[in-house]
Amino acid sequence: DAQESRGLGDVYKRQVKGLAMKKTAYIFLSTLSMVSLSLSTTSYADTALNSVAPVGVKDTLSQVMTTKKLRVCSPGDYKPFSYDNNGKFEGIDNDLVNGLAKSLGADVVMVKTSWSNLLSDFNADKCDIAVGGISISLPRQQQALFTEPYFVNGKTPLVRCPDVKKYQTIDQINRPNVRIVANPGGSNENFAKTALSNANLTMQKDNLVIFDEVAQRRADVFVTEAAEARVKQHEYKGVLCAVNPDKPLKSALNGWLIPNNDFRFKAYVDQYLNLEKLSGNLDTTINKWIPKD
Repeated sequence: DAQESRGLGDVYKRQVKGLAMKKTAYIFLSTLSMVSLSLSTTSYADTALNSVAPVGVKDTLSQVMTTKKLRVCSPGDYKPFSYDNNGKFEGIDNDLVNGLAKSLGADVVMVKTSWSNLLSDFNADKCDIAVGGISISLPRQQQALFTEPYFVNGKTPLVRCPDVKKYQTIDQINRPNVRIVANPGGSNENFAKTALSNANLTMQKDNLVIFDEVAQRRADVFVTEAAEARVKQHEYKGVLCAVNPDKPLKSALNGWLIPNNDFRFKAYVDQYLNLEKLSGNLDTTINKWIPKD
């Protein structure tokens, strides 16, 4: 019996020792987990802090709210989006950007540029945002951010009204005997030189008088965006006509330029435009500047 008791005592001692070792291991693993979690949490916090304010990235939103000035680049030659009317810029984009500035407690400061210099001026920090019926394109997006699109547009021929049936398609325009005209530095020039490379192209620097080239028979076709074609059809009533503006030769989207990597400002402007859409004010503004006929 004494031997049996000693055997049971040894078993009990081994069990107690095993439990003690397990408890020690549990405490060690728990402590290790807490340390790991603490380090992980610190790492995530550091990452979040750095993502909010990365070094070297412009904080346009804070700048505009501090200076109370929103600098806006625009070529100012593109009805119905942005037109320099003797120093007063007016159009769809100007109405909208005025509302954006108001939401930030700021005043708009217009900065006149050109289509050829639009990106270089923008990236030289001459303005905080660029507007004016800018087509969203991959080459432009390689150099700056765009807002979400706010307008659906597309390449539309503008011709003398008796010639509407002659110039319905790219194939009908892309011929050596067809005289086309384009303005430099924008998507119109790119379309003319790529999709209409066989046509007889003349470049016209002044986008405000380019329509006269067609009206006065010095050119046969000017391919521009549907919105502008509609405006000029109204202004040159009975002389110039937009060809199928509801079915453009190439669809396009318009957006505003935002400084590269400034995702905070982009998010704000995107939300502003979304709210304008939801309220119906975007459609009201567009209909104000684009004639129905």
